[in-house]
Amino acid sequence: MTKPTIGWIGMGRMGFPMAERLVKAGYDVKVWNRTRSKAEPLAEQGAVLVDSPADLAGVDVLTTMVSTGKDVEALYFGENGVLTGKGVPGIFLDMSSIGTDQSADIRARLAEKGAEFVCSPVSGNGKCVKAGKLSAVVSGPKAAFDTVEDVIGTIAANGVSYVGEGELARFCKIAHNVMLGVVTQNLAEITILAQKAGVPRRAFLDFMNNSVLGSIFTRYKTNALVNLDWTTTFTPALLRKDMDLGLGAGRELDVAMPVTAATREALQAHFGAATLKDDPQAYLDADFSAMLETVALASGLTLESENDPYPTGLELQQAAE
Repeated sequence: MTKPTIGWIGMGRMGFPMAERLVKAGYDVKVWNRTRSKAEPLAEQGAVLVDSPADLAGVDVLTTMVSTGKDVEALYFGENGVLTGKGVPGIFLDMSSIGTDQSADIRARLAEKGAEFVCSPVSGNGKCVKAGKLSAVVSGPKAAFDTVEDVIGTIAANGVSYVGEGELARFCKIAHNVMLGVVTQNLAEITILAQKAGVPRRAFLDFMNNSVLGSIFTRYKTNALVNLDWTTTFTPALLRKDMDLGLGAGRELDVAMPVTAATREALQAHFGAATLKDDPQAYLDADFSAMLETVALASGLTLESENDPYPTGLELQQAAE
């Protein structure tokens, strides 16, 4: 079967390794990125760089991995957007995390142009992509999904779940990221509780990871929590956006979400704590797992790195490959 030509927009922490997997799998990938230099290393591997989104109008599948729904709208319909070019891609595949209403509006506008819209938000970070541990949830027309299933599966090698028509994948991703916030906040709280009682963070988290409550997530975040490595995978601002989307969906569907609401306000405290730092913006640009520091601050603890590397499991997968 002939592989479809892929247009790709988004060369961030997630987008670059995702597109890279397609290039390595032999897909013809054409890339546009606002900052061209971020895409140039992919061109060295075989991707073709274009000068504007409009230059991607002739691809079979137009894929986006960007931060917000406004970004998606601008890239599709805005000045020099994809739809201002010569031609219309048959399928628009959006792997970003955006709201359901915005997604539905984009779907309707694309249908007027004769294009189908497939939503495929993902679970994981850039390291997960490289380790083959990324997963995806997908919704949209079943026939369109069948067409791009191999594309999505190449990127999200850990599993692809088709959940139905319309915006259902958006609801799944919102629910996923709500749990991400709740688990991270609780993990920070209990880790600080154990530390204040006298238990080293590594020892406590090793116990948790080996218990029935341990998970891929708790294991690969342990190194960050033990060694205070806040290399950014996902920012607090993006997590707050998704928590708000979750609470909004709960109000719309009459689902009480008290734990989510409490976690959202705990996350807000992280933004307040930033004002106490020498470089508030750097604190907010750091990884969301730095919420551990905010919990420690409120508990009267000053954290220090334990300088004790902890295997994430992702490195082991990469070595096996």
